[in-house]
Amino acid sequence: MTEHSGVVVRARLVFSYDGTEFSGWARQPNLRTIEDEFEQALAKIVRDPKTGASLNPRITVAGRTDAGVHARQQVAHVDVPLEAWERVPGQTGRTPADALRAKLDALAPDDVLIHDVTEAPPGFDARFSATERRYAYRICDVRELRDPLMRRHVLFSDDSLDLEALNAASATLLGLRDFAPFCRPREGATSIRELKEFSWSRVKVGPDAGLVVATVRADAFCHSMVRSLVGAVLPVGSGRRDLDWLAIVASGRERSSAISVAPAHGLTLEQVSYPADAELGARAEVTRARRESLN
Repeated sequence: MTEHSGVVVRARLVFSYDGTEFSGWARQPNLRTIEDEFEQALAKIVRDPKTGASLNPRITVAGRTDAGVHARQQVAHVDVPLEAWERVPGQTGRTPADALRAKLDALAPDDVLIHDVTEAPPGFDARFSATERRYAYRICDVRELRDPLMRRHVLFSDDSLDLEALNAASATLLGLRDFAPFCRPREGATSIRELKEFSWSRVKVGPDAGLVVATVRADAFCHSMVRSLVGAVLPVGSGRRDLDWLAIVASGRERSSAISVAPAHGLTLEQVSYPADAELGARAEVTRARRESLN
C-alpha cells in the first residue's frame, strides 16, 4: 500500500503533447502553456470536500520544455489532500488514480494525452528524483523524403549532413562541464551539467526511416541547451564549420552568439528515467544538494 505524507497524496502523471501550439511548459500571462492547461483542469477536479471550492493544486514537472518542443513521455507530480483525493472518483467505483487520469484526459485538449496516473512511491519527486532526460532531434536532409505530415516534428534541412562529422563534433561536448555557452542564463541557476550521450544516426526502418536523428541524454538540461547543442554541431555536419571553431565556442564562459539555436519543432522529450522506488528519496536529496552547491 502506498504511504502518504501526512494527509497528502502525491500523484505521478505520465503524459505526452504536441508542443506546436504551446508557448512552452511554464505558465505565462495571456499565453497558452501546458502547465496552465493542467492546472486549469486540476482546479475543476480537485475540490474541498466540505466547501466544494477548488483547491488549485500546483503541478511539478520533470523538465520544462520550450515553446514548440514536444514530449512523448513527460512526467509530473501533484499533491492532493487525502480527503479530496478519495472524493475524485465520485460514485464511479474507480480508484482515485484511474478517475483522475480519466477526468484529466477528458478535459485535456487534443494536443495533450494523459497516459497514466498512479499514487507516487514515498520520496518521489518528478523533477529531483529523475536520473536523466532523453531527447531526440529529428532532421530530414533528403528532399525526396520530405513529407508535409512530418513538418510539425521534423526539421527540413537543405544541407546534406555528414554523420561522421556530426558524431565527431558531438563527442567533444560529452561529460561533466559548464554548458554556459549553450544555455540561456537564468539568475541563480547553474549551467553545470553532465552530458551522457550526444550521438547521431540515420534511421533505417520505421516511421523515421531516412531521417537523421540525434539522441541527447543528460542528468538535466538548462534552458535551450539541447537546441543549442544541436545548433552548434549542425554547421560542422554540413561542412560550414570545423572542430576548431566548435572548441572555441564551447570554451566560452557565457552564452555564445555564434551558435544558432536549432528550431524547436524538431525536438521531442522522449523519456525521463528514475531509480528504483527505494532510491527515489535519496536521489532527490542528492540532486537538490548538488544544484544548491553549484548555484
